[in-house]
Amino acid sequence: MLTASPALADLRLCNNTGGRVGIAIGYKDGEGWVTEGWWNLAARSCETLLRGGLVARFYYVYGVDYDRGGEWSGQAFMCTRDKEFTIRGTQDCLARGFDRTGFFEVDTGEQRTWTVQLTETGEQTPRSPLQPGSPMITTPPAGRQQPSPAPGNPAR
Repeated sequence: MLTASPALADLRLCNNTGGRVGIAIGYKDGEGWVTEGWWNLAARSCETLLRGGLVARFYYVYGVDYDRGGEWSGQAFMCTRDKEFTIRGTQDCLARGFDRTGFFEVDTGEQRTWTVQLTETGEQTPRSPLQPGSPMITTPPAGRQQPSPAPGNPAR
């Protein structure tokens, strides 16, 4: 007897660099804005950050290169801290005892599954889907090219 397996629907992140990276994410759920971290990814590895169908169109990512320094950041400011965290709200980060960190925006186009690819400067990565329903986005390290604020940016 054959049974149908459920469709995979996740937010994944792939570290396509030669170093270890730390990842924090931000998104809006039914209760408001939330940021979570840290996922530690080895060089040339992928990890699922959120499991299940994506509930928002926009997600926000911040990454730091532990081995060589540098970061992947943007203009959407959210709260983080040095240790593992889940933080509700994006306002008054410093007053609440958190760090204020710039995240870059990922527009999933309302897809149920999305994979973010972190690459090193100068690498060329295709922007076409890996497979149907699994788009890919390439982001450069911060300081080289920063995404501009877009609609849905919580930092406004």
